[in-house]
Amino acid sequence: MQKRHTNRKQYFNELARTCERYFLPFIEHHKKITPNLSILEIGCGEGGNLLPFSKRGCKVTGIDISEIRIKEAKQFFQEEGLSGNFLCQDIFTAIIVEKFDIIIIHDVIEHVLAKKRLLAIAKNLLNSNGVIYVGFPPWQMPFGGHQQICRNRMISFSPFIHLLPERIYKILLKKAGINQRTITELMEIKGCGTTIELFKKLVKEVELTQVDEAYYFINPHYESKFGLKPVKTISIFSAIPIWRNFFTTSYFAILKKT
Repeated sequence: MQKRHTNRKQYFNELARTCERYFLPFIEHHKKITPNLSILEIGCGEGGNLLPFSKRGCKVTGIDISEIRIKEAKQFFQEEGLSGNFLCQDIFTAIIVEKFDIIIIHDVIEHVLAKKRLLAIAKNLLNSNGVIYVGFPPWQMPFGGHQQICRNRMISFSPFIHLLPERIYKILLKKAGINQRTITELMEIKGCGTTIELFKKLVKEVELTQVDEAYYFINPHYESKFGLKPVKTISIFSAIPIWRNFFTTSYFAILKKT
């Protein structure tokens, strides 16, 4: 486990920088970021992804099921002298009447079982000319199981171990001294793994239109994590279904209403 996983203000600032450099420009190819745009992030955590939008004068709303993350988001935005509307609610039960110009779902869909329902909710909350940005690590990528959250260095730095059969994976984690809470979380992630092919299928099923995509061999987050410059997956790999999941550490998509 890296220090950034426990120092939430550092994590907040890293997210904000990554969003400013990579997510926001990708979105802006399809929706110009102007003051007073309404932005919703589903699964906002501490709100780092919303900070660059708020600095540009947008009206930002974040929703997350974690009470402590919402508390941190409010605190960090206050420290920045910025305003944001942060809701500690479950997106599947929340009553939200407002429509949004941009909806962000970053590093969230791979944690959700009801992926199709999540996309349908996002579609319902989107303005007619709005866009949805989705980003996630494909399941088969080296650390698609989020094993890097483990405190055991051998486990946290071991690629592809999440692809082991569940029984063997559990035994390995227990032998490595991983606590039961973390094991449960990793098993939940294993049950929610998202491939690029599954995502594209669900997008069609909820009648959204995918208008853009980007495949990263080196995840933009790795710039803050490891000092590595983001690199896109070469086209020969990104064009091959199934295999592209192994060579893509982060996948971006822009969706619009059909």
